[in-house]
Amino acid sequence: MLIGEYEHSLDVKGRMILPAKIREDLGDKFIITKGLDGCLFGFSQSEWSNFEEKLKTLPLTNKNARDFVRFFLSGAVEGTVDKQGRFLIPSNLREYASLEKEAVITGVGTRIEIWSKAEWKKYSSDDNISAEQIAENMANLGMLGI
Repeated sequence: MLIGEYEHSLDVKGRMILPAKIREDLGDKFIITKGLDGCLFGFSQSEWSNFEEKLKTLPLTNKNARDFVRFFLSGAVEGTVDKQGRFLIPSNLREYASLEKEAVITGVGTRIEIWSKAEWKKYSSDDNISAEQIAENMANLGMLGI
């Protein structure tokens, strides 16, 4: 399971280190794509296959479904970890996620998220979202007794 929060820098070529703990679960080859909330998503090969299978079940005749599939697949690339433990984030994905120098990688179960440090701080601030509000929302979705 992918968990944790790790701060790293991008070099001038757009490469960043993939933490060893994350690499154990994600693998040396993985898929990076545009994510939700302004971050990037990273999937292991097997999780990406699972995600793709779900995308294939969406109706081609539904515009929202086409948009959803297009959003995730059009920006997807294979990430490969080099001997120094770095992987390249292509410029189009860096631009999408506002990645410049400082970044945060978070493990969120079946995937990682890559955030610009500034955006992660904004997103995770108490002004934006609180643990109590999240718990209340999850209770409303049937996630009782966490």
